[in-house]
Amino acid sequence: MSDCTNRVPVVSVEDAASLARELRKQGKQIVFTNGCFDLLHPGHLEILEKSREMGDCLFVGLNTDDSVTRLKGSSRPVQSLESRAAILSSLRSVDCVIPFSEDTPISLIKMILPDVLVKGGDYTVKQVVGAEIVMENGGRVEIVPLLEEYSTTSIVRELHKCPEKTVLR
Repeated sequence: MSDCTNRVPVVSVEDAASLARELRKQGKQIVFTNGCFDLLHPGHLEILEKSREMGDCLFVGLNTDDSVTRLKGSSRPVQSLESRAAILSSLRSVDCVIPFSEDTPISLIKMILPDVLVKGGDYTVKQVVGAEIVMENGGRVEIVPLLEEYSTTSIVRELHKCPEKTVLR
């Protein structure tokens, strides 16, 4: 697909919705995925790269610190929102990062109305938050197979078991 010429690193929900409308007028296909992206690993990179290949611009919803703590527990996030957003926005595959404070990105999805909604293979289409909204508006939902050996939760568990460990397998 063609490049997103309106690349912006981190934006508010309202600015993302405005950018989506502008890009849609230009005929661009908007792809959306979301997550905590606490410790970026090859599994995340795979999903982000495959997502980007499905359209012209990749919008990534990023859970805020409070949201991550509610979803993952008091020991998370490992990295701050600012750190996670900086890492994501530096990736070639990511055109726009949108922090959101709710536990799900449903409000963000309703505002952006992406053409393609992507989640990892640990979800089914029926489990993907916002799937029905995207499909009712003519979009599609794609599930990207997981790289099974990668999981932020398992990395965090491994670090807690052996904090002096400096290299993860």
